[in-house]
Amino acid sequence: MLTFLLIAQIIVAVALGLASLLQVRGGGLGGIFGQADTVFRTKRGIEKTLFQMTIILVVLLVLISIWVLLVV
Repeated sequence: MLTFLLIAQIIVAVALGLASLLQVRGGGLGGIFGQADTVFRTKRGIEKTLFQMTIILVVLLVLISIWVLLVV
């Protein structure tokens, strides 16, 4: 059980790192392709999905970490 939790924790941590690295600071994904960053706009499409996935992964990582502490 502990081995499974530790492997799950590692997988979620790596996924969280990748999700946070894929987010472009400030301008969103449009900044990668040369879009102007001076206009404020809301997150849409993949940017919104990536943002929500990051929040879900943080919550999962915290829950798994607490679970590991309770099992040990």
